[in-house]
Amino acid sequence: MLVITRRENEEVVIGDPANPIGIVRIASIKGDRVRIAFDFPRNIDVHRREVANQIVEDRPQVIAAINKGGAVAAQPG
Repeated sequence: MLVITRRENEEVVIGDPANPIGIVRIASIKGDRVRIAFDFPRNIDVHRREVANQIVEDRPQVIAAINKGGAVAAQPG
């Protein structure tokens, strides 16, 4: 894990600086609250940890294998 210090309005570039995947900016700091702005393409999901955990918990765990006849058979999981 990388831990860095940033002040209000300072940014972190994710990926190649010439063509970044995204930018994270410290939008504001008020007391113990920090507002963070994420600038990423729409095809990249960005979630709060509690939302990401809920997505993973709600996702059905389906594991399948294709047999030689081309049919898909569910595997116990």
